[in-house]
Amino acid sequence: MKRTLRIVIFIGIVGISLFAYGVLWAPNNFEGDKILIVSKGQTFGEVADSLKNTGIIRSVFLFKIAGKLTASTTKLQIGKYRFKGGASNSEIIDNIQNGRTAETITVLIREGLRATTQAQIFSQKLGIDSSRFMELMEDKSFAKSLRVDAHNLTGYLMPKTYKFYWQTGEEEIIRTLVAEFWNEFDSSMIRQMNRRKMTMNEVLTMASIIELETRIDTERAIVAGVYYNRLQRRMRLQADPTVQFAIGGTPRRLHYSDLDYDSPYNTYKNYGLPPGPINNPGKTSILAALYPLRHKYLYFVATGEGGHRFTTSFSEHQKAIKDYRRVRQERKAAQEID
Repeated sequence: MKRTLRIVIFIGIVGISLFAYGVLWAPNNFEGDKILIVSKGQTFGEVADSLKNTGIIRSVFLFKIAGKLTASTTKLQIGKYRFKGGASNSEIIDNIQNGRTAETITVLIREGLRATTQAQIFSQKLGIDSSRFMELMEDKSFAKSLRVDAHNLTGYLMPKTYKFYWQTGEEEIIRTLVAEFWNEFDSSMIRQMNRRKMTMNEVLTMASIIELETRIDTERAIVAGVYYNRLQRRMRLQADPTVQFAIGGTPRRLHYSDLDYDSPYNTYKNYGLPPGPINNPGKTSILAALYPLRHKYLYFVATGEGGHRFTTSFSEHQKAIKDYRRVRQERKAAQEID
């Protein structure tokens, strides 16, 4: 009788061990790497369903049992996880419970983007709340905590390639971008700003206009010189990007009627710089605003070949415009022939 009982107990232990192995440590066989996204507020059951749908685990039922055995059903770390074929339930749970192997996501923020566009990019890439992002952009007390004395944070979100975890907080993202701005805007630039007797708002406003006027880095200081020359002569800047910002929406080719749009940002109607930056400029444009090239140019227009033609008189400017229109017409005719 005792012998039979020992056999039964042994078989039971073996069975439990095999079951535990199957639930916790048996490999989930799938090929290649697979990605799991754990989002804020997701339950363990929802994560289990995602694991099954992506082909990472074989059984939702067994995975849930594994979660209960390890007391891990309420401790999940949000993030983007990459699993290799053969990962066991225990390994997967350990990762999502402790945030192990959570991957960073690369986010490229280009020069000259408006805050709304940046918010959309971070929302798409990181799953953040774009509305909350924009609320923080307009929060003066939050701006003050970042050493920014302005009515909003536009101009201070430094363009760069960043790495964040999935659903990093909106506040942390903005703090990171503004910290990078202060890292780039060094003491020599601050001294130059003071020498020019400009405020930070004025520098960034000028830089934001320069950013959208040319894509050629070597032209930026020339463009800056044009605008400073116009300011010194009490001429309106007449910068198209300011009108596009005032109108709102996606930037488009302007019509003559747009130039009468009533806004303090419309530099065709108002003298001086607009109230604040119209986008978040890159360091090259900021440097151009601080170190403009000295010359006598007052006008510039696109050449149709990627660059700009700079002129000193209105008559020369009108001729440059005619040349530009001719190039456009010739190119259009050539395309129609093709």
